Amino acid sequence: MKQWTSLLVAVALVPTLAFTQPAKKQDPKMDKFISELMKKMTVDEKIGQLNLVTAGEVTTGTTASTGVEAKIAAGQIGGIFSMTTPKKIRAAQELAVNKTRLKIPMIFGLDVIHGYKTTFPIPLGLSATWDIPLIEKTARIAAQEATADGINWTFSPMVDISRDARWGRISEGSGEDPYLGSQIARAMVKGYQGDDLTAVNTMMACVKHWALYGAAESGKDYNTTDMSLHRMYNEYFPPYKAAVEAGAGTVMTSFNDINGIPATANKWLVTDVLRKEWGFNGMVVTDYTGISELIDHGLGDLKQVSALSIKAGVDMDMVSEGFLNTLKQSLQDGKVSQSDIDRACRLVLEAKYKLGLFEDPYRYCNEDRAQTELLTPANLKVARDAATKSFVLLKNDNQLLPLQKKGTVAVIGPLANTRANMVGTWSVSSDLVNTPSLVEGMQSVLGNQVKIVTHLGSNLLEDAVYQEHATMFGRTIPRDNRPESEIVAEALQIAAQADIIVAALGESSEMSGESSSRTEIGIPAIQQRLLSELLKTGKPVVLVLFAGRPMTLTWENEHVPAILNAWFGGSETGAAVAEVLFGDVNPSGKLTATFPRNVGQLPIYYAHKNTGRPLAEGGSFQKFRSNYIDVINSPLFPFGYGLSYTTFDYSDLKLDKSSIKAGQSIQASVTLSNTGKYDGEEVVQLYIKDVVGSITRPVKELKGFKKVFLKAGESTTVNFTVSEEELKFYNNDLKFVAEPGDFILYIGKNSQDLLESKFQLK
Repeated sequence: MKQWTSLLVAVALVPTLAFTQPAKKQDPKMDKFISELMKKMTVDEKIGQLNLVTAGEVTTGTTASTGVEAKIAAGQIGGIFSMTTPKKIRAAQELAVNKTRLKIPMIFGLDVIHGYKTTFPIPLGLSATWDIPLIEKTARIAAQEATADGINWTFSPMVDISRDARWGRISEGSGEDPYLGSQIARAMVKGYQGDDLTAVNTMMACVKHWALYGAAESGKDYNTTDMSLHRMYNEYFPPYKAAVEAGAGTVMTSFNDINGIPATANKWLVTDVLRKEWGFNGMVVTDYTGISELIDHGLGDLKQVSALSIKAGVDMDMVSEGFLNTLKQSLQDGKVSQSDIDRACRLVLEAKYKLGLFEDPYRYCNEDRAQTELLTPANLKVARDAATKSFVLLKNDNQLLPLQKKGTVAVIGPLANTRANMVGTWSVSSDLVNTPSLVEGMQSVLGNQVKIVTHLGSNLLEDAVYQEHATMFGRTIPRDNRPESEIVAEALQIAAQADIIVAALGESSEMSGESSSRTEIGIPAIQQRLLSELLKTGKPVVLVLFAGRPMTLTWENEHVPAILNAWFGGSETGAAVAEVLFGDVNPSGKLTATFPRNVGQLPIYYAHKNTGRPLAEGGSFQKFRSNYIDVINSPLFPFGYGLSYTTFDYSDLKLDKSSIKAGQSIQASVTLSNTGKYDGEEVVQLYIKDVVGSITRPVKELKGFKKVFLKAGESTTVNFTVSEEELKFYNNDLKFVAEPGDFILYIGKNSQDLLESKFQLK
């Protein structure tokens, strides 16, 4: 009993907030239907609904479910994930409907993270578009395709804020900022769920990972998180809350412990905050084997941790089968109550009801849709558009880019000719065989206008074992086992034929993502040596960087004339890169996660707080100031940074008043001018600084942005409305307030290059 007692005491020490959000009103027709159904259910049938198993089509964990068909027929499974196609799903659903006493249908889920068959940029790349309608559209298409293939539940969006680029799953989220992350969370939920969850082309969203998973210590996956309540509420919670407010049907608990209590057993998180404060009335599911992993967290055996989890407010057990195999005994022993089981069962059944599965268990099993709605030309067009808008131009000395469509281009590097890596991590349904490589995509766009020659140039990684780990799940990049000098010499012979060299370097897709944390986040040394040799040729070199995280590029930034960060752009990566390199599309992506100068700066983010001995922004080393002795404080590339082939000037920042009262708003405007030779889009960013607060406040916080298209030579006035709401934060009592005082409003092209003006809240 030691573990249980200490856990309950720890939870009790968390303060109860002074406000709660009433739960949304339920559909009375649904309530009546579920209540009548549950009256007929035995305890075993109720517990069976809480069991979520894997069909094993996709590897997302280390444990596989067994005896699935027999358990379905026995009423011991409420849902299945990692099963696709209408034919397979219909067969499984028929078992549940025809073989069980009460004919309760199952729910079918999958990790549809950044597209289904049509794959869009990895979420970190997608966030770099700053294009909320486009992001919503990608989720809408993902839902259209996934439901056509039988899926009705996605484990997305991942809304974890992350400020440590060592963490592999930074690739799966929207970066470091809670305001932008909240906008994207809402858009993704709306895109997946639409306006009617019973429609055959919408699916239920699952917000993850609740909570604070992106703040794991040392950037190591599944690791512990220790955080103050102020930081939780002000910096990490907002995207989760935004997704809940957008109507997300389900929430997934995270793997990490939070201040000593693992999320999957954390009643304060799941019940007090999520349900009582925020009014969430949907289903909570664990992550893969989240309950059984509580054993290694040190909370007891499977029976104990299963009881802890359901009492914390968790409803569905993914793969562990702790609920299935222990809850009945725990009920008899008085460790859980009938109301605990009934609550969980009701919420699982309600999810199925909301999807229309009781009305028609086979509504997502239309084989005609599967033949006509996947990988359509229209969907691929959106994927290409999203990819081009996600790319971030990091450097472009002497306007090397865009390239002219003539001559010979050498595309050299281990990422030049790999198809499987273009879609990026967490693309479990993508066609890895038929997705065009970078070279193939470029050839499709350029045709006979440009001759392309290509070479591996170097292995992805020097260490063969490391490369094997970095190319799992079919993302293989063949190795050349000759001496490095021979490979490079051959690549240089190819490069000698070219007018321009495109170096396709960086990470493979599986060097980021789940369980892909790295202690060194630069371009691997063997690739950097290749890049150095390519630069020595004297030919213009463009680095096309493939990355699932911010990377350390200090050397590259000093030596390479042009750098295009392509992330992993999805199904249309190769063609999209060609369109940007050769000027068909002007890049407009902006970073949503800060790029450090070296790994020692991590975690690094723009909305940091001052110390009592701050170093002036952009300043060099000063003794007895908050800085490093070996590197300046500033990042290599700041949050919000991204170049264009044109130039944008900001001028004439105006506020319509110098002070506002509670309930009022202020109008801010700035003149944006396209002063270059190309039409282009610019992300105009608005930040606020609360000069004096009752608790320490960030140096600035993003509070608005607009993506504006201007033709060359054109100017426009960009307007923002800043209300009292944008000035609020959670104070020392965790009350959401705007405090009277002085504020600084900034508008500009990134978090560092800004115009500013002052105003007051009275």
